[in-house]
Amino acid sequence: MDLIDVREIRVPNARDGLVFAPGERPLGGGTWLFSEPQPGLTGLVDLTALGWDPIRRTEAGLEIAATCTIAELAALTPRESRDPRPGQAADALFWQCAGSLLASFKIWNVATVGGNVALALPAGPMTSLAASLDAVAVIWTADGGERRTPVAELVTGVRSTGLTHGEVLRSLEIPESSLAARTGFRRIALSPLGRAGTVVIGRVDSSGETVITVTGGTTRPHQLRFDEIPGERALADAVDGIDDWYSDAHGTPDWRRAMSLLFAEQLRGELEAT
Repeated sequence: MDLIDVREIRVPNARDGLVFAPGERPLGGGTWLFSEPQPGLTGLVDLTALGWDPIRRTEAGLEIAATCTIAELAALTPRESRDPRPGQAADALFWQCAGSLLASFKIWNVATVGGNVALALPAGPMTSLAASLDAVAVIWTADGGERRTPVAELVTGVRSTGLTHGEVLRSLEIPESSLAARTGFRRIALSPLGRAGTVVIGRVDSSGETVITVTGGTTRPHQLRFDEIPGERALADAVDGIDDWYSDAHGTPDWRRAMSLLFAEQLRGELEAT
């Protein structure tokens, strides 16, 4: 779609060019930005010339640049891990969550990880991935500084985040402990190519800590944390404590709650058995 109010597109190649005037927004892949009218948008600041490495391994874990594409991220999952298996390693989640975007290869090669998180749609699969693995968002602030916040807390509601005007999501940092964890994945939609009704991801770290993350069917990510794999009742009570089930044409709150409860229990049993 033509954005007829945009008067300028800037392409900085260094951080000092990331100064945003009123009406300007950062541009990554632009797959959503160019899909519908953007009232009040008068300028774009293209991040893709900043030269960020898409994916970087560090001693602490994995650093994923905000400009990393869905295709680059999905390639982190080895081919032999792309078929669902009980209690598989966390690297399978890159492929599983990327597949939840349900977009063509053309979109996969343009859409960015950071753009998907910053857009903060309930069905954002990169939010599901990042929240489930305790990813931390590295944010460049308007004053030239930097701050960090868990992705599970960065997304605060539908199209709502903790980002303020002038801030840029620089990268997502996933700790090594999450990458080494055993995981399980569940997703459902009302149609084969439909928007996710709910996404539930289970994770068990080497310490035994268990994290069940519910997204897609809620307005924001929910992490249910336990010191060990919980019992059926404890898990059900935790899921019942979620109070912001989303409602739209892709699912009712009651259905989303019921399916999330079913998936959480399936994952509990699956992870307990492996």
